[in-house]
Amino acid sequence: MHSRWSVDEIVSSPLVRARQTAAAFGIEPEIDERWIELAYGEYEGTSVVSMPAGVWQRWRNDPEYVAPGGESFAALDVRVRAACESMVERLADRNVVVVSHVSPIKAAVAWALGVDASIAFTCHLDQASVCRIDIRSGRPVLTSFNETAVFPPNA
Repeated sequence: MHSRWSVDEIVSSPLVRARQTAAAFGIEPEIDERWIELAYGEYEGTSVVSMPAGVWQRWRNDPEYVAPGGESFAALDVRVRAACESMVERLADRNVVVVSHVSPIKAAVAWALGVDASIAFTCHLDQASVCRIDIRSGRPVLTSFNETAVFPPNA
């Protein structure tokens, strides 16, 4: 059994900020496009308060909503669930760190809990937080959510 702190493998979103975080582990990451953040299209980089009235509410209420040039939360959910399912076997006896972004991580948590991705709007993730998903008897189990001070003792 691996210790809680050992890392066997890193999987990363291709975005620079994720790859930079992955590099801190000193293990060459596997880059997986399925872990990229939601494409917000023409609203990329726009704060919620700066969006036209109703757009953010539409995203919250309609998982199929796609902003011009973007993607829907439903599409993000499909790709993240596929990424999670593809990892089940290797997660059974390895510690794999996935370095990603808020929306994909929330979708992975929804997958682990066996619920749809609408939970994304009822939970909060801090930057650089950790969520842990174990595989037990071939099934995902959420073991922690939004850990923000994860350092080995005496490190």
